[in-house]
Amino acid sequence: MSTLKAILWDVDGTLADTERDGHRVAFNIAFEEAGLNRRWDVSTYGELLKVTGGKERIRYDIQRGDMPEMSNEQIARLHARKTQAYQELIAEGRIPLRPGVRRLLEEAFSAGITLGIATTTTPAALNALIEHSLGPEWFERFAVMAAGDIVPSKKPAPDIYLHAMEQLGLSPKETLAMEDSENGLLSAKNAGLRCIVTVNDYTQNHDFKEADLVISTLGDPEQPCTALKNPHNLQGLEYITLQHCQSLFVKM
Repeated sequence: MSTLKAILWDVDGTLADTERDGHRVAFNIAFEEAGLNRRWDVSTYGELLKVTGGKERIRYDIQRGDMPEMSNEQIARLHARKTQAYQELIAEGRIPLRPGVRRLLEEAFSAGITLGIATTTTPAALNALIEHSLGPEWFERFAVMAAGDIVPSKKPAPDIYLHAMEQLGLSPKETLAMEDSENGLLSAKNAGLRCIVTVNDYTQNHDFKEADLVISTLGDPEQPCTALKNPHNLQGLEYITLQHCQSLFVKM
């Protein structure tokens, strides 16, 4: 029997619904300011989310002929402006945390569970979300914030999770991942982790057959969640508690 010692959180779509109303809008701001005749609508961005990483999505759009050719330096500058625009959107309070996120984070922190971040989003975008949506005290509460290009390969490769666990000195048998997408789930599973998935509008039709639990949100007492896949028959899933997370380790 294993014991839960750490929870590693994805960011985009997991901590907050950042994709549709955050990153997509910020990309379009950057495109407009750069004089590009290209806008990513909701459905197009949903398709582009199959590609992990912002700069990689721009390159993919270029390769399929929907954007003009650009050098790596031009792509980097465009993405940097997008990141700045995203931070501005967060500072305006336009990207709140998803239901249950703050509650479960605080419950786990109070219980002495190690908390960390494992994301492909940039450190600047992560810092903005933490400061404006969670609060500056969480910069100290997260024991590791693994973000951006610090590993060779992005999700679904396991690199970011392996890096985070190495920094914490923990093994997969002690660590739970929180994700929202198929790529994120595959990354966690490729690293040997148990994984809870909270779906969103962009990911609800992804393949989550390997997930240990799939739910609509983490839920709150006043905002119950819906269990979409519950292979371990966890009980009382109106909202996800630390006890539910720990039960996944007892049952495995």
